[in-house]
Amino acid sequence: MTATDSTDPPKAIVIGAGPAGLTAALELTRHGITPTVFEQDALVGGISRTQCYNGFYFDMGGHRFFTKSKEVSALWRETLGDAFLVRPRLSRIYYNRRFFAYPPKVGNALHGLGFIESAIVIASYLRWQAFPYKNVETFEQWVTNAFGKRLFEIFFKTYTEKVWGVGCDELRAEWAAQRIKSMSLGAVVANMLRWRSGKVTSLIEQFEYPRLGPGMMWQFYSDKVTSAGGEVRLDTQVKAIEHHDDRVNSVVTIRGGVEDRHAAAQVYSSMPVTQLIRALRPAPPESVVDAAGTLRYRDFMTVCLILKGEDLFPDNWIYVHDSEVKMGRIQNFKNWSSDMAPDSSKTSLGLEYFCNRGDGLWTMADDELIDMGARELEAVGLARREDVLDGVVYRMPYAYPVYDADYRDALDRIRDYLSHFGNLQSIGRNGLHRYNNQDHSMLTGLYAVRNLNAGANVDLWKVNAGDDYHEQVGEGAT
Repeated sequence: MTATDSTDPPKAIVIGAGPAGLTAALELTRHGITPTVFEQDALVGGISRTQCYNGFYFDMGGHRFFTKSKEVSALWRETLGDAFLVRPRLSRIYYNRRFFAYPPKVGNALHGLGFIESAIVIASYLRWQAFPYKNVETFEQWVTNAFGKRLFEIFFKTYTEKVWGVGCDELRAEWAAQRIKSMSLGAVVANMLRWRSGKVTSLIEQFEYPRLGPGMMWQFYSDKVTSAGGEVRLDTQVKAIEHHDDRVNSVVTIRGGVEDRHAAAQVYSSMPVTQLIRALRPAPPESVVDAAGTLRYRDFMTVCLILKGEDLFPDNWIYVHDSEVKMGRIQNFKNWSSDMAPDSSKTSLGLEYFCNRGDGLWTMADDELIDMGARELEAVGLARREDVLDGVVYRMPYAYPVYDADYRDALDRIRDYLSHFGNLQSIGRNGLHRYNNQDHSMLTGLYAVRNLNAGANVDLWKVNAGDDYHEQVGEGAT
């Protein structure tokens, strides 16, 4: 099939209508540039979307709105204003048929673990503080040095391996260094007792959340882009990115079986960087293509259930550290916003299952997944199977970039190759193969536009590479 050439002049093209892509598109309009956004799905927001089923709203992942970036905070305020709700944070860990508060609380932890187990945890922590791993390469080694081997085995191993599908001895330490950062058992205890040491005083205990989920924000962004003269084209897949002399010339898309070629002045890609490499025409050197083939992603699905019951449990979400059930996390959307569940006599839950495309979970029929979810809810004691009234399943590919043993060398090779393009910026969680939060992804979109249009020189691969833990709040912080 031959692509039809568009008669439009070269434009700024944004690939992907998630947080990074839509933020880049909105920033382009503020530079007087009208962008065209191509999104392969029928809904904006990427993994931060909100799905609606029979009047109930489901957040794909549970997205708290908390940021240390004043610029991102200002964008949120400008976008939704009074539609933001301030929500108390309540999350727990389900382990060994008990529920543990997270962030931890002294009494709850001691009671749940018992005196002997608590003593073993403390002894293990002291042992690994005195004699830590000297060469830290894996997630297991990093967490053991920070928390001790026993706490790693209790609260980290099962859940982490359920999420990533690889052993903790294979997952790289960089993931823990990015997501957990300066946290340790000592910092957790200091938080529990509210010791004031250094800049860290506590973990966040509340966050903001849009009244109808994060999809409200991304739809608002999409509307602002179109009202400024830009376009957001859904159900449109990018098939090829054509380049010459280190500059992208055009982007080939396919929609409804029809191919079109669009002249490109600038391109901002939030598609998985592996797909970006495969889409380039002419193809990159074989070593770069091989590197892209090395990178892996973890997929997940949300089994959304509607149940009888006004108040099943108080948590926003629960981490399930139990190898006897397959679900990894449970979201209670009514506790994020009461407007997510329009019928006050019912509750809507999202049961998250981490998997790989094509495996047994991913290919299981929806009705079987809904039945399994109902059984697992009953198994952990949160609801009765017969109280499940309805359900729907949403699958999310490319949800989490995997930090395995080979990813760093492969990513360095890809990054070096892409740096030669003068008008192409790779952005967002998947575009950078970096497990960013949505505020970090937004920043990469902002900075990418400024790199090409305002003389900035921001290294997008280093966004969210600071030393402090994202959820620590220091004295004077808001």
